[in-house]
Amino acid sequence: MACYGVNGLNAEIQQAIKELSELEEIIFCFDNDQAGRTGESEYATLFASLYPHVKITGIPVLVKDVNDDLIQTTHIDTYISLVLENRHPLLQETAVPKAKTSTPSTEPQTEELTNNLSFLQQPQVIERLNQLIGKAGIVGEANSRMLLFLITLSYLNKSPLHALVQGSSGSGKTHIINRIADLMPQEDVLRFTRITESSLYNWGEFDLFQKVIVIEDLDGLKEDALYALREFISNQVLRSSVTIKDKKGNNKSSHKIVKGQFSSLSATTKGETYEDNMSRSFLIAVDESAGQTAKIINYQNRRNAGEIDPNESRKAIGFIQKVVRGLKVYEVINPYATKLHLPDKVHKIRRLNEMYQAVIKQVTFLNQFQRQLTKDNQLITEIEDIEQATEILFESIVLKVDELDGSLRQFFERLKKYVKKDHQDFMQREIRQEFNISKTQLQRYINSLLELEYIHQIGGYANKGIKYKISYWDNHHKFRVEIKDHLMNQIQQLK
Repeated sequence: MACYGVNGLNAEIQQAIKELSELEEIIFCFDNDQAGRTGESEYATLFASLYPHVKITGIPVLVKDVNDDLIQTTHIDTYISLVLENRHPLLQETAVPKAKTSTPSTEPQTEELTNNLSFLQQPQVIERLNQLIGKAGIVGEANSRMLLFLITLSYLNKSPLHALVQGSSGSGKTHIINRIADLMPQEDVLRFTRITESSLYNWGEFDLFQKVIVIEDLDGLKEDALYALREFISNQVLRSSVTIKDKKGNNKSSHKIVKGQFSSLSATTKGETYEDNMSRSFLIAVDESAGQTAKIINYQNRRNAGEIDPNESRKAIGFIQKVVRGLKVYEVINPYATKLHLPDKVHKIRRLNEMYQAVIKQVTFLNQFQRQLTKDNQLITEIEDIEQATEILFESIVLKVDELDGSLRQFFERLKKYVKKDHQDFMQREIRQEFNISKTQLQRYINSLLELEYIHQIGGYANKGIKYKISYWDNHHKFRVEIKDHLMNQIQQLK
């Protein structure tokens, strides 16, 4: 039924609703403005008191109102399905009070995970959620897994983010992105092993709207497919001229549009190659250290010994999905944005600054039940959000300072320790045996370090082995400390 404006749900309409003896759900579709949101809130409260057992929801409007949306689409059936599938409960969204300070609970027990709304209303949401992500099967790498979760969660917002998870072959990068994607509502997740050159152009106009896309092997994509993906990431839309047949069988040209508001997770062995061409993409290195390997093996052994209940993992995943469904989409305002500055040493500082601000907004978004709203219904960032975002994003910031990518940096730090401990020159064979890595992978590392002039050849023979020495003994630890101090001092000044 059509109301006469947001104030026009009159007595006649209300009487008609009362006469529906089998009423199950009331769905609102008001304008996408302050008046529309206020009307939704007021009527949701009214009908909740009149019909306590009726579900009350609202559907997302992309532009000003549903008529404008329909004008802009050539696939009306697809549009209607989209908005109905994405309708959201209104009752839990009408009031988002700032939570009272209370003593935080200890690590959440899976048997207590029954109320996602209560979970979001309690303090320390980020920390408790990160513990649940660990229970869901992602071992270690606490900051990286939380960053990946925040990036993936951005599919709900107007400016989604993207992650390139980089690591050597067999490092577990595909496992990580798939487990993170498991935490999202599965009706919103699309997983691809490969993408053909023209396939992204052939989706329906809204098929990729508010979705999570997982690409298990970015290195296997051909250039045309990569170009389409870059366009989606940069502009959120693909426009193409296609040939179709009319009713008489004649060919004619047509304009096809695919809108792509989605976040993405991609696995790659050479992340920097793609990162340079993809705006809003975060490069995240898999931790390939011996310590992380020990954690993974210990988890695998405990699981195989029956010490880890698989039901605990399933319950954690299901609960996190409910938490995601319980979030309301807000715009975020950061009143401290002009006072935040990254270190001058950071490469591509303009792009990283935008990403830094985006992660702060994502942390605020996840803390929405702890935050105040502006008069325009926007979430307000607090210093705690900045502090949490800085901690979570720190490794990615360090990667931007470093000209070595994540796995190459980890290898070079191991190499420096080995060479310093034993002798100054080295050969590939001894490094391959000491570090237990493949010949192909080691050759990639050596070639990259030679090209960047971190090592050089000092002799040897091709048939007996080439000898190398380290040319540049950089102090990576010092860099890390300087960056951390810069960011933390900045936050202390805000406090």
